[in-house]
Amino acid sequence: MMKKITIVVIFTTAMCLLNSCIFGGAGMAIFDDSDRKADARMEQVVEAIKTHNKEALEAMFSEKAVNESDDFDSSLNHLLEFVRGEIDSWESTGSYSGSEKIESGHVVKKEVSSFYYVNTGEQRYFFLLKDYPIDVACPENIGFSLMLVVKAEDREKVFDLNQNVDLSHIGIYIPFE
Repeated sequence: MMKKITIVVIFTTAMCLLNSCIFGGAGMAIFDDSDRKADARMEQVVEAIKTHNKEALEAMFSEKAVNESDDFDSSLNHLLEFVRGEIDSWESTGSYSGSEKIESGHVVKKEVSSFYYVNTGEQRYFFLLKDYPIDVACPENIGFSLMLVVKAEDREKVFDLNQNVDLSHIGIYIPFE
């Protein structure tokens, strides 16, 4: 009897591991590399800020975010003025959340929010990046929809409902100044 139970457990485990739901569907968590990709995007953000490369920063945003934000160019200039000092390091908070839409076993829309601290010689900052790396139905949504930046000491205020921070804001958002 114990041998039959062992065989059933092994068979069930093997079926779960080989099931496409685990590898390519709703259970993408096993092979979800969103954190690695988000870190790579953050590295691009840091490099663009360091070099004041406005074109590179704008290219990271979705077409929709650039077109629908309130004066994207002014927000971009404000970001480059807001981040004071030379960036010497950045770190992930280790918190990533994501949502995805799956149709016929394929991801057709994915949202990834990532959170970072960026350190300069003068200040420490908190960055929240909302990215849509995949949107099959609306390719104009691919890219950042939001880049929220605050001084690190204001991080808790971002999530404080009494502060009225608009996390659905589109474009570059520096809420506390």
